[in-house]
Amino acid sequence: MDKYKRRYGDRKDGRLLRSLPPFYKFIPYVMPARNDRSNFYEESFEMSVLDRRLRQLRVEGYKGISALHFIMAAYVRAISMLPGLNRFVVGRRVYARHDIEIVMAVRRDMSIESSETTIKVKFEPTDTIFDVYRKLNEKIDEIKTTSETNSTEDFAEMASHLPRPIISFGINILRMMDYFGWLPQSLLDVSPFHGSMIVTDLGSLRIGPVYHHIYNFGTLPVFVSFGAKRHAYELNRNGEMVDRKYLDCKFVMDEGIIDGHYYAQLLQAFRVMFQHPEILEAPPTKVVEDIF
Repeated sequence: MDKYKRRYGDRKDGRLLRSLPPFYKFIPYVMPARNDRSNFYEESFEMSVLDRRLRQLRVEGYKGISALHFIMAAYVRAISMLPGLNRFVVGRRVYARHDIEIVMAVRRDMSIESSETTIKVKFEPTDTIFDVYRKLNEKIDEIKTTSETNSTEDFAEMASHLPRPIISFGINILRMMDYFGWLPQSLLDVSPFHGSMIVTDLGSLRIGPVYHHIYNFGTLPVFVSFGAKRHAYELNRNGEMVDRKYLDCKFVMDEGIIDGHYYAQLLQAFRVMFQHPEILEAPPTKVVEDIF
């Protein structure tokens, strides 16, 4: 696609979708808050094949490569095939996001006293799992190897010292600016509430996934949570007992960007990639562009 030229009605982080069917343009008026439009879904993905491949990759030198890298890479690949996943609703309008940005919370270490922060990693639709591994690890290492705060924490620290009425007034101003697309790019870059998807790995805490709300402020349309890998003993087709491994995932999804049928295609794509993780080791043969 030729370089897109910004038009009236577009935002810094996305272009207005002008050819949407009228019904989809109407939904944000009927359900203005993102939580109004939330769909909840859970699935246990059989990951025996994926687990073997991740162990092989760790032996080959990809230290610490895990289900987290796979989930993020799978979502990036899904966007390359299903670009509607990378839309967002704000100001009662639906936009196609310019970039793929995934947000996650990170603790500097696993102690109770350790501080938590958020990181945002930018990806390309052509990225492989190896690209995701490199980009994510660079961001995590940047956080864990320094005691200094990042830009998101600096902003929160500065705002937290203000009187409560001023903080409330300031948040209302930010909501209004976001509504009209007036937030500066510098703030969009550090905001953990603006992105393509937010993910949490609760397996590192040895617990199952939770249904985590998506935020009414910002543009994040999907929250993915997954828990610890678990074993299940089941009978195969021959009546033999086999040990299978599963990854439990929970999705909270904004129906304002796409419908349930579209999300079903995302989940079907996830099932295929869980059984054929090698798909993510090469770039996609084609990247599908969103409608205009």
